[in-house]
Amino acid sequence: MQTPWDHRYAQRTQRMKGSAIRELLKLTELPDVISFAGGLPAPDVFPVEEFQEACNRVLKDSGKLALQYGATEGYTPLREMIARHTSRYGFQVSPENILITSGSQQALDLIGKIFINRGDRVLVESPTYLGALQAWNAYGAEYVPVPMDDDGMISDELESALRYGPKFMYILPNFQNPTGVTMSLERRRRLVELADRYGVPIIEDDPYGQLRFEGEHLPTVKLVDSEIHNEHNGFYTGNVIYLSTFSKTLAPGIRLAWVVAPKEVIHKLVLAKQGTDLHTSTFNQIVAYEVGRHGFIDRHVVSINKVYKERRDTMLDALEEFMPSGVTWTRPQGGLFLWVKLPEHVNTAEMLPKAVEKKVAYVPGAPFFPNGGGENTMRLNFSYCKPETIIEGISRLGEVVHQQLN
Repeated sequence: MQTPWDHRYAQRTQRMKGSAIRELLKLTELPDVISFAGGLPAPDVFPVEEFQEACNRVLKDSGKLALQYGATEGYTPLREMIARHTSRYGFQVSPENILITSGSQQALDLIGKIFINRGDRVLVESPTYLGALQAWNAYGAEYVPVPMDDDGMISDELESALRYGPKFMYILPNFQNPTGVTMSLERRRRLVELADRYGVPIIEDDPYGQLRFEGEHLPTVKLVDSEIHNEHNGFYTGNVIYLSTFSKTLAPGIRLAWVVAPKEVIHKLVLAKQGTDLHTSTFNQIVAYEVGRHGFIDRHVVSINKVYKERRDTMLDALEEFMPSGVTWTRPQGGLFLWVKLPEHVNTAEMLPKAVEKKVAYVPGAPFFPNGGGENTMRLNFSYCKPETIIEGISRLGEVVHQQLN
């Protein structure tokens, strides 16, 4: 008989939904569509030559090692390099505090696997990163959203939300996805203070922290936390689990990220990862180490930021020129995104087909709100398109918005 597959799926699949963003990426394949939808780094800044040289060197000098199975924790020299890099931000970690993952998305899934029971509450920014919601919906998470302003999560609202007893809180303090907002230093300190008072751990997701175009770098939440919970014998023992990635500083296609956490948390994550993919690609890890070990990433980030700053400035100027009154947007100091808010009566999901007719695409904002809302918002990516394309795309989008408001 034909298997009735719908009756065989686990109950947790009922909350699995396709990513609006991944679906919208298909629009980039349509001819002449200018897409601000994906969170794509600019391919013209990928270090192709450096990777080519590193691949050749790895295959010549370490080919048998690179093509073999590896430790679940990750390639030790790469973890040591990350530990040294982390120490520059003021707190010491050991390689034993670090797990290499196949992208930050896997790290989010592993966190859900080891922490979330069905019905557990997770405190999130509102709006928040859609990929985290996708990862944790399958484990039955419920969400406690905390409103944001231009300085990040509003502290008074945060304290009220903590009284719901969340399992953990999830934040993107630097150039947040989707809004581009950066949490102020005062609010980072307040966040750590409240987390310590209520006994709630923090997941700090920091994929964009190095992509700052202007202003001063702020200490990570993990660093603020380490000032309260001192390291012991070089090992991190605090309340923050920190995530970062090479996707934005090298290339997303290598699928390399890492988790920094207390050793006992790393141990649980390792066990969860062993049941997922055994380990992250040995070859990719060794190649990334070869590319980055002599300080290349620091030099490369300078070049990336120069390109992205120009594109951000171009988009901000174009929005000023082409958007009607009543439309507002964030002005990020780094990262990949900015956030646009239209008058309350406009539904950006319903407007999207009209935008596609004009050959321009964006991400409607509603999916970033776990408990509903945000129908009049949209996320725009400024890193992918070249300046002249950004101007044309915002011009097209401005026409669509004008028509909606008239």
